[in-house]
Amino acid sequence: MFNAIIISLFAFFITSTFAFGVGFFSLMKPLISGTIVGLILGDVKMGMEIGATINLINLGYIMVGGAVPTDLTFAGVIGTALAILSGVSAEVALTLAIPLGMVGTIAWYFKMTANSLFVHKAEQYAEQGDVNKVAFMNLVPGQVLVFIFYAIPTFISVYYGPELINSILPYVPQWLMDSLMVIGGMLPALGIAILLKFMANKQVIAFFFIGFLLATYFQLNVIAIAFLSGCVAYAITYMKEDKEKVEEGM
Repeated sequence: MFNAIIISLFAFFITSTFAFGVGFFSLMKPLISGTIVGLILGDVKMGMEIGATINLINLGYIMVGGAVPTDLTFAGVIGTALAILSGVSAEVALTLAIPLGMVGTIAWYFKMTANSLFVHKAEQYAEQGDVNKVAFMNLVPGQVLVFIFYAIPTFISVYYGPELINSILPYVPQWLMDSLMVIGGMLPALGIAILLKFMANKQVIAFFFIGFLLATYFQLNVIAIAFLSGCVAYAITYMKEDKEKVEEGM
């Protein structure tokens, strides 16, 4: 129960405003959240492996106008926790994460819809000049909703889910488990394809092939490529700023 409580509070934290944006841009990513869940459950390696696998299918994740393709908190946190506690492979965990992410989108839309009601209430208090009530409506009700829609489902899933899965797994035929593993192995290619679709433009496609050449033919590891890419990005930004200053001087 203790681990379920900690994981549910972690899910609440990364989804709330208390993370100051770090939750959405970093902690919510399955690679990071999966690693932290693995740390809580005492298996960091498995948490990182499962989180990385789930992260692969979400490489092209993008939010447009509040619409989300999947919920990363449900997929990363609950998916990783269930996989570790149930003892399934990363590929099977991926097939669990997809429906969890879809269920999470329902929680997301319910939360966002309910939050719109609080905005109107805050506007009423603003017209009355009551700053304290405006601050209260902007902070407290929204975070209560986050706790209801994320912390509670996470706790229920982590606490009761593994027992349910373990009771079902003995009755799952081997061919179905093999099929799930094959599907789970293919799904990351979908995430990579979506990412490549965004990169397939004349501005950045050359950098993709440079990275591919460095990894494939020069045998550089990810850290070396990332460091080199950072240096190149800094040089390009510096030259662009210098060019803009010259043009302004002219």
